[in-house]
Amino acid sequence: MSSAVQTERKDHLDGLAIVLLLGCCLFWGFQQVLAKATISEVPPVFQSAVRAMGATLLLMIWCKARGISLFVRDGTLWVGLFAGGLFSFEFVCIYLALNLTGASRVTVFLYTSPFWVAALLPLFVRAERMNRMQWLGLFCAFAAVVFALWESLQKAGAGRMGDVLALLAGASWGLTTVTIRATALAKISAERLLFYQLACSAVSLPFVSLAFGESWPAMGQLSSFALLSLFLQTAVGAFASYLLWMWMLTRYPAGKMSAFVFLTPVFALLFAALWLGEPVTPNLVIAIALVGAGIILVNRR
Repeated sequence: MSSAVQTERKDHLDGLAIVLLLGCCLFWGFQQVLAKATISEVPPVFQSAVRAMGATLLLMIWCKARGISLFVRDGTLWVGLFAGGLFSFEFVCIYLALNLTGASRVTVFLYTSPFWVAALLPLFVRAERMNRMQWLGLFCAFAAVVFALWESLQKAGAGRMGDVLALLAGASWGLTTVTIRATALAKISAERLLFYQLACSAVSLPFVSLAFGESWPAMGQLSSFALLSLFLQTAVGAFASYLLWMWMLTRYPAGKMSAFVFLTPVFALLFAALWLGEPVTPNLVIAIALVGAGIILVNRR
């Protein structure tokens, strides 16, 4: 991945994009289970803070080695900070919501983010407009997530404020994507794009963790599993996979990319079944088929 932004934009997802998106969603689904399994040793917001700080350091090392300047006067500072603020706000809302309602409800409302992208981005970027079949694909993929989590949703408590916070997290995720694609951020390198977001999170999330009253564990007291979990969440999740996502946002249609994120909760359920022994229900199998159908509809040429 070079320091210069690839100027040639594509109007469809090619084979490389599909492989990268599948890889990102696969890991993000695994990461949900990994983070949940680590909460007993490391509080959730502190996990996110450690991940952001570690990934910021890795990104700076990466840029130094490749001769990429992160600090350039190009007029993107304020919009970059705005995108970084949205990115941080998303995670604050997610963790607040998890304290108030079931994880399944949070997941469903969080993955309303592609609808924000599909509805708002065409107002700024005409090439991102979607036709009726593509909208049908989005609804199909979202219905798959609801279907997969239906049994858990039935058991969850009301948690109305948690639902509102999860919706705000989904909106923040969607607005972050819209901000990146509709402003001068679309023309800067993926590394600088990610730096804005990670740096804002690295600065703000430790204070949020303290505000929640989380107890910060000493790294020397953590088990090998917890340390490995934090490493994977940092190096693969917050650094490598997010850098790939930012790079793809500067090259491929954001609306079509967003349809793939519906795979993440489905992958999370699969990993939960394989790792935590949770049952693979017929709902999950049907959901996988629906997500696949939705992605195909959204990405029809």
